[in-house]
Amino acid sequence: MATVSVAPFVLKDAVMTLGTDEYQSHVSTVHFTPSVNTVTWIGLTPSSAFSDVFSPTWACELALAQDWTTTNSLANYLLTNAGQTKVAVFKPKGITTGSPIFTATLTLVPPEIGGDVNTVQVASVTCGVVGAPVKSAAP
Repeated sequence: MATVSVAPFVLKDAVMTLGTDEYQSHVSTVHFTPSVNTVTWIGLTPSSAFSDVFSPTWACELALAQDWTTTNSLANYLLTNAGQTKVAVFKPKGITTGSPIFTATLTLVPPEIGGDVNTVQVASVTCGVVGAPVKSAAP
């Protein structure tokens, strides 16, 4: 059995594109999360059990600053384009050659508006992913 090395990284200097604009300055969290449903059937004997899984469905969670004054801010973009599908490109290690790039089509949802007093106003959204994110490598 081979020992597999690991190369974890810190999420910084990332790039997040939605549609035709870059929004990494607006976002503090990007999570692409799969959801896999399992179906199980159990008969009356210990050997009569069946389990299977469905193909995963994906969601993309974004935590963002609520910037309502900049015309093309991410908050305004999400509010204006809610319900539409847009291509998102996430580069967790920036534009380093060979680094992973994840591309997905998101169904946009509007962000929260408002929040707590004396704090930076933030919002989080969970957008549906059409299909699944596709991984490639930066040239």
